[in-house]
Amino acid sequence: MDLKEPLKFLVTSTCKEPDIVKINEKIEGKKTIYEIFVSDDDVGQIIGKSGRTIKSIDLILRSLKKGKGEFELKVIR
Repeated sequence: MDLKEPLKFLVTSTCKEPDIVKINEKIEGKKTIYEIFVSDDDVGQIIGKSGRTIKSIDLILRSLKKGKGEFELKVIR
């Protein structure tokens, strides 16, 4: 299952500037890396206090993936 669209939905729903959000997908071996590009002001929104927001997004995506393949989320300014 492609997680790019659900990830983009979750991130844009959290951001103050959703028009700037960009998601890149890289495959390194068996792992897929999703690079999340947001404005400097939205980095804190996406990560959340003690990483709670990004961990919640990760948990939702893992439940959609149902254990098939590995992925990693990276928030980039």
